[in-house]
Amino acid sequence: MLIASAGLCGAPAPAAAQTPARDLFGKATTPAPLAARAIGSYAKGCLAGAVPLAVDGPTWQVMRLSRNRNWGHPDLIRLLERLSADARADGWNGLLVGDLAQPRGGPMTSGHSSHQIGLDADIWLTPMPDRRLSRTEREEMPAISMLKPGSRHVDPAVFTPAHAGVIRRAAKYPETARIFVHPGIKKALCETAGSDRAWLHKVRPWWGHHYHFHIRIACPAGSVGCSDQDPPPAGDGCGSELDWWLSDEPWVPRPGAPPPAPARPLTMADLPGECRVVLEAGAMPAAAGAVPLPRPRP
Repeated sequence: MLIASAGLCGAPAPAAAQTPARDLFGKATTPAPLAARAIGSYAKGCLAGAVPLAVDGPTWQVMRLSRNRNWGHPDLIRLLERLSADARADGWNGLLVGDLAQPRGGPMTSGHSSHQIGLDADIWLTPMPDRRLSRTEREEMPAISMLKPGSRHVDPAVFTPAHAGVIRRAAKYPETARIFVHPGIKKALCETAGSDRAWLHKVRPWWGHHYHFHIRIACPAGSVGCSDQDPPPAGDGCGSELDWWLSDEPWVPRPGAPPPAPARPLTMADLPGECRVVLEAGAMPAAAGAVPLPRPRP
């Protein structure tokens, strides 16, 4: 029985402890048949009971299908479906959706250090076209940068009020904890927000994110063992912090400074013990339904 595997919450076998967790979770092609639950932190955890965002919806299309990263906690999937419809009021035709999480969450084989617990999603800043993209287009179509070439600032011919509107709408959802954008996009939002500024504190500058924005929702109710980030700093984030991001300091290495050492890949020993249950959960009979994970030990 699956519950017997709860004993795996203890220390993993030494060999498995040394295997990069990204290799183990990257091989999982189906979700863990368990009650939906985000486990651990955004950059060190896993996902039980994931559900897929449909590849095609009335107001969204999923990109890069070969990655099999259109999985998330049900709360995230509901938010994306809602945003895709609500954003039409902002002049946004529909969402092109990038990476969410792998079927069982966990570290990814490439591209992200977060997106591990099914609460993160990348939304392209390219609006959905008025037709269904082919599978080849979804693999090969490039995303569009919002920046002027060679600049840290947006190109006003590319970044439109509709782009600002879809980000603002996503930030205003109470479930949204953070939205990550390029500092140049944050600057543009600060300059055009007017007196409606309360949502801006959720929009955080970060490297990359000039062709997509990253939604992160808070830990859902019932996700015991899910760790939220600390709340964003007070204020709209349009002052000295943003000035630093737009300076040379974050981007230009100091002369003679050694390159940063590559991060050590996470192993199962680095993740919450329950992630081994998630990883090894097998197929359940259809009549049995989802089985809840054991609660974390004190």
